[in-house]
Amino acid sequence: MLVELAIGDAYGAQFEFADPELVEQHNHLQYIAVRDDAISPGSYTDDTQQTIAIAELLVEGTEWTPENIAGKLVEVYHRDPRKGYSRRVKIALNASANGAEFLKNIDPNSDTSGAAMRACPLGIIHDLPELVERVTIQAKVSHNTPLGIQASLATALATHYCIYEIGELSDLGEFIVSQVPGDWNVAYDEFVGQKGWMSVRAALTVLSKHDNLADMLKACIAFTGDVDTVATIALGAASNTARIEKNLPDCLYQNLESSNYGLEYLQALNERWLELKVVPNL
Repeated sequence: MLVELAIGDAYGAQFEFADPELVEQHNHLQYIAVRDDAISPGSYTDDTQQTIAIAELLVEGTEWTPENIAGKLVEVYHRDPRKGYSRRVKIALNASANGAEFLKNIDPNSDTSGAAMRACPLGIIHDLPELVERVTIQAKVSHNTPLGIQASLATALATHYCIYEIGELSDLGEFIVSQVPGDWNVAYDEFVGQKGWMSVRAALTVLSKHDNLADMLKACIAFTGDVDTVATIALGAASNTARIEKNLPDCLYQNLESSNYGLEYLQALNERWLELKVVPNL
C-alpha cells in the first residue's frame, strides 16, 4: 500500500492545480516536470510523509493520544522536511519540537484534506468502533471539524473495505454511507478543490469505476486540482484488494525517490504494517 500510495502522490504532485491542458497533454504515467514550481519528479509530498507518520505509530504500538500523534507528525517532518504542507500546518511544525508544542501552535479548525490524506493505514484496524475512534482522534489533531473528521473516516473505511474484501468496489460508497454521514455514494465529476471531502469523493468515484491501478491513476489526475491527494487516497486503498489489477508501469516504481525514506523504507514499513492485518480463523 505505502509504495503505491507514494507513487500516486509523487505522480500527482506534478499535476497539482496545473492547467487542464497540461494535464491532458502529459497524463501518461511517467514522472515528468509538468510545472516549473513542482517538486522533483519522482519525489513525494506531505501526503505520503504524514501517512508514514500514522503507519509508524501503528506498527510501534504507541499509545493513541493526540500528543503522541502530533509528536510523530513533528518527528517525521523535522527529520525529512517536505514541500506540500499548507502554510497553517507548516508554520506550526516549524515552531514545534514535540507533540505538546504542536497542539498549542496549530489551529485545528480546518476541513481541508490533511487528516484524510494520511488516514489510509488506519484501515487495517479490523474492529470498526476502534477504527472510528482512532481515526477521529488523529483527525482532531489538525482538522477538528465535522467535515475534516468525516473525510478522514471515509478514507480509512475505503482502505478497510479493500483490505478485508468486504464487497464489490461498486458498492464501496454505500458501505461508507452506512458508517459516515455524507454523499460518499454520489459520483464526483468536478474540479477538486482543497476541501477534504472533495478529494475523498473523487477517489471513491475512481475506485468504483476502474479495475486496475493504471487507469485509476490517470483518472485521478484527470479531475484537475488537488489531484495528488486524490491519487494518494485512491491508490492507497485500491492496492490492498485482489479485485484490482496491479499494473502500474515499472518506471513509476523504479524512479520513485530512493532517499532515506524512499522506496526501500516504504517497502519495509509496509511489511511491518501488513502484520497488523487480522487473519480470520479457518
